[in-house]
Amino acid sequence: MACFLVPMALAIVTTIIQISARGIGKKLKLSVLNGLLWGGVILLAAEHVWHAEITAWPPYLTAMATPADTAVMLSEMASVGTSMAVAISITWATMLAITTLRTNRIAIKDQLSPLSKPMTTTK
Repeated sequence: MACFLVPMALAIVTTIIQISARGIGKKLKLSVLNGLLWGGVILLAAEHVWHAEITAWPPYLTAMATPADTAVMLSEMASVGTSMAVAISITWATMLAITTLRTNRIAIKDQLSPLSKPMTTTK
């Protein structure tokens, strides 16, 4: 119903951090996280529009039409929306860790490798 609002809130926060603190955003590759989050939000919102769960008139979310439906919607946001945001964040953190470890390993090998140094000929 409105599970995409939780990842959207996280995407808004991380986008603000990426724009305001460019150094941190670049170091943490927040553009990748934002791409994952915003892509998921757009796809989920389109799916909810397709199933007429989002409308162009108030209350915009059909789950907010009655108080009983609103309670179900909030429960879904807390369970499904939070788990989606956590899963996306874990995926991003794993990608970041693998990239960082591989980059560091390559840099160490380049420093230790005798082939990386220019060879001199002796006569």
